This record gives sequence, structure tokens and C-alpha cells, in this order.
Amino acid sequence: MKLVHLAAAGTIAVLGVAALAKPEMVAPFNAHYKIKPESNLGKLHCVVCHLPGGTKLGPYGADMKKAMAALKAKTLTPAVLKKLEALDSDKDGVKNLAEIKADSNPNDAKVKPAKKK
Repeated sequence: MKLVHLAAAGTIAVLGVAALAKPEMVAPFNAHYKIKPESNLGKLHCVVCHLPGGTKLGPYGADMKKAMAALKAKTLTPAVLKKLEALDSDKDGVKNLAEIKADSNPNDAKVKPAKKK
């Protein structure tokens, strides 16, 4: 019986973290950049802004939070996203917009777009 309670508690914890990811942030990002669900960015969902496995913001998410505050935006808008495009949030030498266009994560310095030959 304890195993059932432990499994239930684990499921509730996972669902709680997923709820914090705020689909109202994912949907405008995906719509603005025309992210397809089967793409790398589409599969990342919340990890475009959050660090894997938690609710803590990564560098792109932190920059997004700052941009929203600067613009006094309560929701993710095209203006907020535009403000982020020229930044290199993850400091990997590639601007956020270039990473997004290349279906690469602007929140992870270890992930860079493939170099064109």
C-alpha cells in the first residue's frame, strides 16, 4: 500500500511541475516562430526556457522574464520575443534568433546549430 501512495505522490509532484511550465508561454513562442511539434524545439516544450527537470529558469527564460518586466508584459508577446532575438542568452556565440531558426535550443550552450558546409 505504501508503494501505491508513493507512486501517487510522485505522479502529483510531476504534474505539479508540468503545470508550472505554463503552456500560455509555450504556445505563443511556438506560434510566433512556427515551431512544429516534431521539431527539436517542439519536443523541448518548457526546456526552451527552464532548466531540465525543474522549474528554475535557464538563461533564455531569465532573459525572457527581464524582457517581460521591461515591457510590463504579463503574457508572452511578439514584442517580448523580438527583444530576445539579438541576444545570446546561453553565451554560446550564436544569437537566439539564429538558434531558433536552426531548431536549436537558445537556453543550452551545449546545443549549437550545425555549421553549414
